[in-house]
Amino acid sequence: MHENDRRSRFAEEARAERPDLATLCLLIGAEADPSLDEAGMDAAQIELDRLAGLLPYGLRGPHAWAAALADLLGGREGFHGTPGDYQNLEASLLHHVLDRRRGLPILLSVVWIEVARRAGAPVYGVALPGHFVVGFGDLGEQLLADPFAAGRLLTAEDTELLVTGATGGPLTPSMLTPADTPAVVSRILNNIRAWAALRPEHSAVALWALDLLLLLPSHPARLRYERAQVLVQRGDFLAGATEMETYAEVVAAVEPTTAETIRSQARAARARLN
Repeated sequence: MHENDRRSRFAEEARAERPDLATLCLLIGAEADPSLDEAGMDAAQIELDRLAGLLPYGLRGPHAWAAALADLLGGREGFHGTPGDYQNLEASLLHHVLDRRRGLPILLSVVWIEVARRAGAPVYGVALPGHFVVGFGDLGEQLLADPFAAGRLLTAEDTELLVTGATGGPLTPSMLTPADTPAVVSRILNNIRAWAALRPEHSAVALWALDLLLLLPSHPARLRYERAQVLVQRGDFLAGATEMETYAEVVAAVEPTTAETIRSQARAARARLN
């Protein structure tokens, strides 16, 4: 699939009334791995269908669904995570996670969500600070499971400790609300962006992650400035300077000092063309 077609499809799916999470994740994978073609994407969807077909019929209630998914995905199929997965880009790419049975918490949660959804489970993602998990049931009877730990059920105390460890602050009810598909995709792309930011040799990864973030229905305007910085880092001084100038116009009305600083950076980038 050509890059322009891939990006157009990503933008269209992200703005759909009911965007498909697996499709968006696979399109992210195709950005990172050009060998992932339509056949490969179809194979990943078929694998999710296959896994869903292995769940018992007639499950009812959050505990039954969570136990069945933990037994299937965390147990028989071996999906889990390890600290070393945080160092690998593949741990953020759905097709690799399906192949390796390993990944970051959010990608393992995507597998759980997509398998459970196909089987009719009342499942959703919960974007806890620093650790993504899956939820079952209404907030009043909510049950949380951690796919990174092969589906371990989280007590209220476990959840509080996860949040406190990540933020230093308390757990609040808003942290337990279901994450919609654009929010999940945004978090995956931000993880990739953060991974690339620590590895300057992978600035191309940072660039396509930013490009996809900018295609989502809502995104921080500052991403434009970050994209400009990556372009300059990669030696595309003219495009980077132009993007900086455009962003400076956006912020000038509310942050004139910041806008002037950015314009100065744009002039410095243009000067590097000489």
